[in-house]
Amino acid sequence: MSADSPAQRACEAFVAELVRWRMDRGMSKKHLAAAMGFDPSYVSHVEARRHRPTEDFARRAEAVLHADGAIWQRFREYDKLRAGARARVGAAGRDPPVLEQWLPPGVGLIVEREVAELSYTDGGYVCRVRRMLYNGGREPVARYLIRIAVDRYPQQPDLSNRHYHDHPLSWDELGLRAWTGGEEMEWRPKTDRDAFKEVWLLFENAESRFPLYPGQRTQIEYSYRVGVDKWGQWFQRAVRLPTRQLTVRLSFPVAARPVVWGVETSLSAESVPLHTPIEQEVADDRVLFSWTTDTPLLHARYRLEWRFRSRGRPGATNRPDAESAAVDSDTESVAGDSDAESVAGDAHTGDTDAGPRTEVRASDRMRAVGIVQRGAEALRDEARTFDLPRQELVARGVVSRLFAVLDRVGALHPFRKGVGLAAPQLNLGWAAAVVRPAAPERQPIILLNPRILETSPDLDEQYEGCLSFFDVRGLVSRPLWVAVETTLPNGARVVNRYDRDLARLVLHEIDHLHGRLYVDRMPPGSLLVPVEEYRETGRPWRY
Repeated sequence: MSADSPAQRACEAFVAELVRWRMDRGMSKKHLAAAMGFDPSYVSHVEARRHRPTEDFARRAEAVLHADGAIWQRFREYDKLRAGARARVGAAGRDPPVLEQWLPPGVGLIVEREVAELSYTDGGYVCRVRRMLYNGGREPVARYLIRIAVDRYPQQPDLSNRHYHDHPLSWDELGLRAWTGGEEMEWRPKTDRDAFKEVWLLFENAESRFPLYPGQRTQIEYSYRVGVDKWGQWFQRAVRLPTRQLTVRLSFPVAARPVVWGVETSLSAESVPLHTPIEQEVADDRVLFSWTTDTPLLHARYRLEWRFRSRGRPGATNRPDAESAAVDSDTESVAGDSDAESVAGDAHTGDTDAGPRTEVRASDRMRAVGIVQRGAEALRDEARTFDLPRQELVARGVVSRLFAVLDRVGALHPFRKGVGLAAPQLNLGWAAAVVRPAAPERQPIILLNPRILETSPDLDEQYEGCLSFFDVRGLVSRPLWVAVETTLPNGARVVNRYDRDLARLVLHEIDHLHGRLYVDRMPPGSLLVPVEEYRETGRPWRY
């Protein structure tokens, strides 16, 4: 690994994150090493770059320092780059396997595996969760807290509040049951609101008590049912305990013609597509969707969303506005539950409510005109090049459609910085994009099979937006100019240079053709700015 390689820089970032959290927690290297179960000199060697960080080291540091997933995220970035370098030179120097006990004693409750299943059946949703728990703490766990939150109309809070006031979620309809180790668990309400419940699952029943002692494992399983009139169109898991593996499954009738996608949110990234695909299979009259992640980040949220394309879809109502909010929304609505921390013998777990929004979001307006939104597979696929001039009619048809949608978008929002649209954003897998400059006297730019030839060595940072997630803005660094080769419909090739604002617009659209979004170009840990807080709307970029 060279002194200035990407892997080395990622290693430096890992060490900096480790030191920051260690200092923030007021721990010396010696104290941290002891808490992690390492020789006192080991932390010093890692911080001095004499030892490379290992997966076991990163996991233990994350657990001891309670770094909200930041240390583990830095290690994953480093390990990915190092694995790529290792593949080029062979597998020498591979880390030894991680021990099964990958966390030091005293870190509390650990979820070794969670399987959360949601199934639509007989007019309602049945949620079943199985968690394999390990007590890595020093006290027995006697109870376990879960949360159940629902929101049928996430974009219409007044309607939602009235709905649950008139039709509150009741304990009887939930039919909650829980088991562990072959024993049924009693449960006790903690919070009881119209659309929100907190429940203690007790490690006891009328016949016996069976606490989870330090060093012991057990599987908890619980289930409940919510009617379709009270359940929204997504299922979220929020990781609040160290977790080794998480699986989320959905089961819908084939006749509903379901479409499922997913997003994840962490401390370092806001609402990005799931990093691995959702698997799909058909069994008899059911469509089964499954998604799994190993070592999910602490405090991350993983959400599967869906819509039903058939007219008789589950959850449809006689109110067009209500149906639109519940079926087509990509905002947070309903989830099951998730994990928190174990304290004083009690295990806490709960989902996080974001609260319904008070108005129609910009992304919903863009979706309404035909622009696919973040999480769609089309936005991550490499676009196909045209065979020109043989496919001239196809290319002209795609370009016409792009301009037609831009006309509709322009009626919804002014674009003082200019605007562009790429074919993948319309679920068209062709290498075509168009750009309308901010100045009306400038001619629109058509990009067919574009290829970047050269870029400026000088960069600048500006906030960008994207029609496929128009609710936020992000600060992105781009070259000040770019030379691009494109193909004309007649097959001729031309080269054009674009400067400043046009360079930024063109590069943004070319990224779309390669399955990239502007968030991919933001530094790790960068935050997106909600459009409500963005102060440059309606103003051109400043150069």
